[in-house]
Amino acid sequence: MKILMVNKFLYPRGGSESYMLKLSEELKSQGHEVEYFGMYDEKNTVGNSLGLYTTNMDFHSKGLARFLYPFKIIYSREAHKKIGKVLDAFKPDIVHMNNINFQLTPSIIYAVKKRNIPLVQTVHDYQMICPNHLLYSFNETKPCERCIKGSKWNCLKYNCIHNSKIKSLLGVIEAYFYSFLKTYKKVDLYICPSTFLENKLIYSSGIYSGKTFTIHNFIEKNNILAKTDCENSYVVFVGRLSKEKGVELLANIAKLLPDIEFVVAGSGPDDEVLKNIPNVTLKGFVTGKELTDLMANARLLIAPSVCYENNPLSILEAHSMGVPVVTMNYGGMAELVEDRKTGALASARAPEAVAEAVKKCFDNEEYYKTLKTNCETKGKTIMGVTDYCNILMHQYNNLIDKR
Repeated sequence: MKILMVNKFLYPRGGSESYMLKLSEELKSQGHEVEYFGMYDEKNTVGNSLGLYTTNMDFHSKGLARFLYPFKIIYSREAHKKIGKVLDAFKPDIVHMNNINFQLTPSIIYAVKKRNIPLVQTVHDYQMICPNHLLYSFNETKPCERCIKGSKWNCLKYNCIHNSKIKSLLGVIEAYFYSFLKTYKKVDLYICPSTFLENKLIYSSGIYSGKTFTIHNFIEKNNILAKTDCENSYVVFVGRLSKEKGVELLANIAKLLPDIEFVVAGSGPDDEVLKNIPNVTLKGFVTGKELTDLMANARLLIAPSVCYENNPLSILEAHSMGVPVVTMNYGGMAELVEDRKTGALASARAPEAVAEAVKKCFDNEEYYKTLKTNCETKGKTIMGVTDYCNILMHQYNNLIDKR
């Protein structure tokens, strides 16, 4: 089978890129032919035989080109034209989109469907139903669902995109433009990493009904289990240090539990919030074996996001190593942790509620050992990329047969 993978970045950068690149490698190992379309960047690690990509857009640049960005990020004629040439040359059996907004735009959907090629999109965030992609209000520091059924002008009213009137206005225009055109109805199948996200899509509009398929993300399997003796171990946090990821909540939890060590692996704009707390160790951005060891030897993983996380890989990875997880009782997070079986779901976003769940895992050894045993059992069932790919191929073939 010939598959065109589409993503705005074509190098390891974040979750969607990691997903696309690992999935593509597995597809190729199974004998399928894969090419890629996205934005040009000197860091690109994959591409297409024509060498065609959209022009690099650096939103932090000061050149004259930046004045054209407001037009290009809503509908890119360049992306539409260039992907059309790639499609005609490669002739894929299926096109699989990932993150496309701003740098590529949904304009590429029209190029694909003009050629009657089945089109799949993995939904990595809430972009189609929320202009800031997060269902989260930074000004109010809480989840927000105003735009799902209500007016998208709420995005401008609350400055939801980077606290900027201009950016928020562009987000509103983009949302209404593609809603009016019913562009997203043209996609044949939406792969949803959580039932929570799938339900939000279907609730938002009838165009998604019958076009969604939920499957939790895959992980790279590790054969490392946590230490059996965790009396003096720590709580680990892995992720971006930003408000929506719960860094302020994490800081307050650590202050409530001064006798428990918290180790933080990650970087981001709000790392200052966690500095100068005696029982918090900041490791910075960590990858590879160092990160694996850090997670595997922790007593707990904490995932205190105050936004509706979709399908946090850190939770799946922790469970694959036999490490229990304390997280929040909402979003895709709540689907991954069985309360009092493989971890704990905090009853509220208050630091006292989460701290209580953490403390119980240190104070009650029998309870903790039960959690850990359950995690070790569950870890054996978490999906790797090969099984995920086999399920995805079944969906691909269904779409091709329908065409």
